[in-house]
Amino acid sequence: MPGLLPPVLSGVGRGGHGLHTCRSPRPPFFQEDMAAHVGASRTPQEVMEHYVSMYIHGNLGKACIPDTIPNRVTDHTCPSGGPLSPSLTTPLPPLDISVAEQQQLGYMPLRDDYEIEYDQDAETLISGLSVNYDDEDVEIELKRAHVDMYVRKLRERQRRKNIARDYNLVPAFLGKDKKDKERPAKRKITKEEKELRLKLRPLYQFMSCKEFDDLFENMHKEKMLRAKIRELQRYRRNGITKMEESAEYEAARHKREKRKENKSAAGARRGREDGRDGEFAAIENLPGFELLSDREKVLCSSLNLSPARYVTVKTIIIKDHLQKRQGIPSKSRLPSYLDKVLKKRILNFLTESGWISRDAS
Repeated sequence: MPGLLPPVLSGVGRGGHGLHTCRSPRPPFFQEDMAAHVGASRTPQEVMEHYVSMYIHGNLGKACIPDTIPNRVTDHTCPSGGPLSPSLTTPLPPLDISVAEQQQLGYMPLRDDYEIEYDQDAETLISGLSVNYDDEDVEIELKRAHVDMYVRKLRERQRRKNIARDYNLVPAFLGKDKKDKERPAKRKITKEEKELRLKLRPLYQFMSCKEFDDLFENMHKEKMLRAKIRELQRYRRNGITKMEESAEYEAARHKREKRKENKSAAGARRGREDGRDGEFAAIENLPGFELLSDREKVLCSSLNLSPARYVTVKTIIIKDHLQKRQGIPSKSRLPSYLDKVLKKRILNFLTESGWISRDAS
């Protein structure tokens, strides 16, 4: 048998290492030796292909070479994010901030730690622990409980760091997120959506930044779809069955609304001419009119000032007056639309009405 097989199989009887090493490509001189042993009728490449196909991938290889490599180490750790996953306490890459900003935050980039961490005294749970050979089972279990408590605190600390990194809280604290805000957004965020985002801030710890943005993007899509459905239902109620007819309908509706506005404006103008409600006709339909007293209505009408703006100016002046009386220094920041004449008229009115003292005016 040794004379019929290639020389490389001669190691099979000495531990089987010859077959195992033939899985890797052989060097050129090895192929040439095999070709010289077989004969000059075969090239080294043909000899190697015949050897691999017949002995490595053939019946002999299937019988001698196992499908699975023995003594392979099995990974028993949990997947990423599991209860025992090492990724829960794996440090994140260091923050890309300057040395001055690191000193301001108390940040140590090589350790990805801060001088003041969440639950700063967590290390005291294990700092005094030591394992002795004469420990009883109760003491060992108590020490294990301390270690488990410490690991839980470390995970919570790392979880908070991950949230801060995901939502870019550090750049926001340093004022670096202003450049991102200057970039044109995909869509304009409405005031209602901003208020809703503030209300849902506690959900930040349960959702990633991308998931949170996707949530509001889907809510915006839902709102647009509902508005489109209502519009299509209105078209159907008015007998419109094709989108081509909707343009004509919208144009006619716009003309009707324009005529209504013109009629209401003409009625108000006639009322002023007739003296009916001529005193407050210009401001009675504006927001905040019902909050004014009769004297304030007369003042706003004479100054041609909207009720909302008057209430704003009144609030600022009274607030500044109260702070000065309490000895708190305050810098008055009146709106830009308030000139000196309006300010003086409003101050005199508030003084006469008893809202502020005369020395303030």
